[in-house]
This record gives sequence, C-alpha cells and structure tokens, in this order.
Amino acid sequence: MDSLPPVAAKKKNPWTSTSEIILWLLFVALIFPAAFAGYAVGHYTSLGKPPKTVTVTTAGGSTSESTPTTTEEMTTTTSSSGGDTAAGKTVFASESCGGCHTFNAAGSNGSIGPDLDTAIATDASAAHEDSLEDFVKESIVDPEKYIAQGYPGGVMPSDFGKKLTRTQLDDLVAFIVSNTNQ
Repeated sequence: MDSLPPVAAKKKNPWTSTSEIILWLLFVALIFPAAFAGYAVGHYTSLGKPPKTVTVTTAGGSTSESTPTTTEEMTTTTSSSGGDTAAGKTVFASESCGGCHTFNAAGSNGSIGPDLDTAIATDASAAHEDSLEDFVKESIVDPEKYIAQGYPGGVMPSDFGKKLTRTQLDDLVAFIVSNTNQ
C-alpha cells in the first residue's frame, strides 16, 4: 500500500454549485404560482353561477326544495338513515358489487352472491332482523354473520367495514334498500 502514489483531491467546479442553486431558486419561484393556480381553480369553478336547486326526498315521502335560482335541478333521494341513493349507486359500482350480485337498479347480473332484487327481505326475515337497513348494513360489514341459503360462506370480502367510510356505507345501504323488491 505504501507504494501507491497519493490521489489528488478533485477540485469542485464553481459553476456546478451555482447552477444547482439557480435551478432550486427557479423551482421555488415557480411552485408558488402553480399552487395558487391550483387552489383558485379548485375553489372557484362556478365562475359566479348561482347554485343549483336541490330536491331532497326522504323515505317518508316528504320533499324539501331550496329556493330556485336556476332552471337546472339535481335530484337526490335520501333514506331514513340519511344515505344518498345516487352516491350509493356509485359506491356499488366502484366496489364491483355487481360482479357478484344481480341488482336491476345497478344493471348487474352477478350470480356468486344473493340476488339483491328479491332475496334481501327473505334473508332479513330469516336472520330475525327488525330493520331491512340494519340487515343490509350488517351483511356488508360482517358478511359471515348470516349466510344466505344456497350460498357458501367466505366469499364476500369482510373488509368493507374498514374500507368504506360511514357515509359511503350509509349511501350503499340506502341504494340497495330503496331499490330492492320488499
């Protein structure tokens, strides 16, 4: 080892450090306007248009409507538990429920799980549930608690109680209950 010549220290190029600093300053200078533009677009997309009229129909049949400010109308139906059926249909589709269940309201024809158009009321009665909504919610959150006759256990995912938010779960239950044949 003593016979090797010493290695000379490499000299730093001053332009490398300077160019790196300039690039970082340019990045920081551009990030703030981009962040502001994103904020502005996200919070001011209506561009001064008045809000849409919202009609809410509850399970009891009562309807309330906000003051009309435009001719456009968005209808949202809610269940007695407060779930939004339109949002529930979206949850049903996004969680691929139709791959396993037949449900006309969702346009699905799966056959792995029970037919949601006809079987829910019968199954809720067999499970001794007082409320159809409670039965449907329990069947989503704890699918092994009651296994529908003719179907195997352990097929439906058991993580929906953790995976779905409370609102998503309420919406999904409202969609299913309001569209099933009771």
